[in-house]
Amino acid sequence: MTGEKTFNGITFRIRHTMMPVSDLDRSIDFYTRLFGMDIQRLRSAPERSERVAYVGYGSDDESHALELIQLGAPGENQKMAPWSGHVAIFVSDLYKFCEKLKAEGVTFTQEPAPNRPGSKDLVAFITDRDGYTLELTERHSKSGPPVKIT
Repeated sequence: MTGEKTFNGITFRIRHTMMPVSDLDRSIDFYTRLFGMDIQRLRSAPERSERVAYVGYGSDDESHALELIQLGAPGENQKMAPWSGHVAIFVSDLYKFCEKLKAEGVTFTQEPAPNRPGSKDLVAFITDRDGYTLELTERHSKSGPPVKIT
């Protein structure tokens, strides 16, 4: 796959860059209409007043995405979580890699665990040496083709 590298037996690639947005529909329109991006996938978490879109070119299984997150009603700009504005990196063996990071003294803001109850997909959050948040994902599920909005 393009953009992947295997290093010390673990494969890596950049998955997405997260950006908080104040109006998800407006942002989707901006990136799809003006830049020709596809809507790679949509998800929502109503219990957190959260709506999320992944946009980019093709499938987010195969290429880098922009993860756009809206919290609250359009224009509301609720306070975002500490991981707001992060880069996600695919890691082929998350537990093994996290053990190496721990041995190097890397700070975890979220230990490796399933990203949702019962999921095979794993996630961990760390901070780099300058305090920037990195999301580490071991993803087994596929998103599939871009979403068609009618």
